[in-house]
Amino acid sequence: MVDFGHLGDGNLHYNVQSPEGANGKAFLRDFEDRVNTLVFDQVAKFDGSISAEHGVGELKVGKLPLYKDPTALAMMRAVKTALDPQNLMNPGRVLG
Repeated sequence: MVDFGHLGDGNLHYNVQSPEGANGKAFLRDFEDRVNTLVFDQVAKFDGSISAEHGVGELKVGKLPLYKDPTALAMMRAVKTALDPQNLMNPGRVLG
């Protein structure tokens, strides 16, 4: 587990590496969803957020509705639409 981020604002990132000598693709296939669920559930338990001020990347778009209040999601989409009405900036990566 490699942790990095900016602790001052509570924004931490977790990068789980496959064990040395293991097949990285197989490790991701077998464990990525379970590890993410473990981390995301703990974040939610402590009233944290799996999204940053800019939203989420494409890997978390499908998980966002599970961890964000519907009102917060609607507000995020409204801000995204107001700032990027043609969806030119990172389409599909900020909000799905």
